[in-house]
Amino acid sequence: MSKTLGRNKRPIDDWGKKQVQPGEQVRVRLEAGESFTGVSVRLPVMVWRGMEDGPVLGVTAAVHGDEINGTGAIRRLIEEPDFELKRGALILVPVINIMGFERHSRYTPDRRDLNRTFPGSIRGSLTGRLAHLIMEEVVARCDYIVDLHTAAIRRTNFPNVRADINNTGCERLARVFGAEVIVDNEGPDGSLRREACRAGCPTIILEAGEIWKVEPSVQDMTLRGITHILSELDMIDMTEETKPETSPHQMVVHSSSWVRAGNGGFLKFHVAPGDTVEKDQPLATNTGLLGLENETILSPHHGFVLGMTTMPAVSPGDPIIHIALPDTRKQFRSLEKSVDKMEDDALENQVRDHLATNITVEEPTIAFDEDEEFEETDNDQ
Repeated sequence: MSKTLGRNKRPIDDWGKKQVQPGEQVRVRLEAGESFTGVSVRLPVMVWRGMEDGPVLGVTAAVHGDEINGTGAIRRLIEEPDFELKRGALILVPVINIMGFERHSRYTPDRRDLNRTFPGSIRGSLTGRLAHLIMEEVVARCDYIVDLHTAAIRRTNFPNVRADINNTGCERLARVFGAEVIVDNEGPDGSLRREACRAGCPTIILEAGEIWKVEPSVQDMTLRGITHILSELDMIDMTEETKPETSPHQMVVHSSSWVRAGNGGFLKFHVAPGDTVEKDQPLATNTGLLGLENETILSPHHGFVLGMTTMPAVSPGDPIIHIALPDTRKQFRSLEKSVDKMEDDALENQVRDHLATNITVEEPTIAFDEDEEFEETDNDQ
């Protein structure tokens, strides 16, 4: 776990020219930089205070400017909240990478990845200055942050939480959120969540869905998880009857693996996001454009399909399927049985059905041995 720095937390009520009193919802615009024409670029932020003091939860989206599923979820949270905020405060940032968002781009105009630039610098590059602004104006006021992401271009992700489980605050948020899979890691160097954690603000991310879309089932799962966290932090009042249901199972994984195409060609998929897969199970069949088979791509592991490409045309070495690797056979079998027993109308299965509509899934033409011996993974990977 990375070293945590001492905190100098900023107040929630004072935003320069604007003050936020208990019970108020105030729209703030932060000076985020300038366009190529010299016009100021402002970052929209909603600050929502409860009537009583309590924790400050930040919810952020679109650190990558084309990942807007989280933007849609935050807008719904602002426009149609399912609760009354009693204690503490919410800082809602629908788009962090505002300049990338306006260009429908993952990156900032100076071609940098904002989520590899934190904590930034007030005198650095355009991207570094924006990262510095977020650290000073958002992270420095929060006790916890949930950062919302999607898969990269031409990919989709089944909703999964990523968090440093060695950080007790992160573990608390990750488990309460209620996703089926938690990927345990600190995040890459320069990422918002890693640097926010180092600054003393436990931060988790949700990876869900595709870029350039606001997907209804992904929004529902996002808002359900945020509601769980607000209830856990005692920021809203909920009873067991009004509290939304959560997944009947949860698996923490410490490693994952991309399965890649061996040949160029056109894919027929045999699995979808959220499926459990056996070792040697066919994942996709790779053919030429006239139907001649190049290869059948088999799973090298038992695991859970975290994400996959949505582009069936591939080159040699292209990533095809992203598999979360359980630590033990028992863990995998428990997850597999729980998924099989889940009700058809459970939100998790609604997401499975929805994400599967973005690809064509066909039955494989070859059989495989489901009783292949399970190879346990190393927890320290």
